[in-house]
Amino acid sequence: MTKALVLFSGGQDSTTCLAFALARFDHVETIGFDYGQRHRVELDQRAKIRERIVLRDPLWARRLGEDHLIDLTVLGQISATAMTRDVAIVTEANGLPNTFVPGRNLIFLAFAAAVAYRRGLKHIVGGMCETDFSGYPDCRDATIKAMQTALNLGMEKDFVLDTPLMWLDKATTWKLAEELGGQALVDLIVEDTHTCYLGERGTRHAWGYGCGACPACQLRAQGWAKYRAEAAASAG
Repeated sequence: MTKALVLFSGGQDSTTCLAFALARFDHVETIGFDYGQRHRVELDQRAKIRERIVLRDPLWARRLGEDHLIDLTVLGQISATAMTRDVAIVTEANGLPNTFVPGRNLIFLAFAAAVAYRRGLKHIVGGMCETDFSGYPDCRDATIKAMQTALNLGMEKDFVLDTPLMWLDKATTWKLAEELGGQALVDLIVEDTHTCYLGERGTRHAWGYGCGACPACQLRAQGWAKYRAEAAASAG
């Protein structure tokens, strides 16, 4: 059996990665992290998405295994960022947005690998992307490759870090969701996933819920618009 662990936050990208894993691997487990994030509402969506994503395919229902939620609130305690504090989102002097949480993805991957080690899961799937991203250095392909090497050396394993979204823009990510799960999966992502950095779920847009102004909402909205325009052009 091929077995995978998906870094699953409850957002658009990680939900697409979960569908990718369910379509590809025999057994799939999920892992999420509570790090004191400002948009903690994303964690509330995880159970709903897990429950609904398997309704479209009995095979996916058989493949979906255990969920793991890890308490990493200590990360929020040592991070003075717009993702863990109620402050305005701005660009820092180093050119990075203050939504960057130093070490976050590295810590996530280390904990995920520890769980994968215990659970006998070879593949670790994450939604890191170097194409449409905010400049986070821990989302770069070189970072993930280096981390894979470090984890395998440090744990004497042969983990594979899969990043299916690494070279996709957001419009192509929407398209990938459609290819994996049809319109039903696209609708689920619109209705149930959460990406907004401010944790806003009061306003429903064509692309889903969010404030509509933060970088995550803007990226998602732009990707949706391009995806729908490309779909209309293909249909025409």
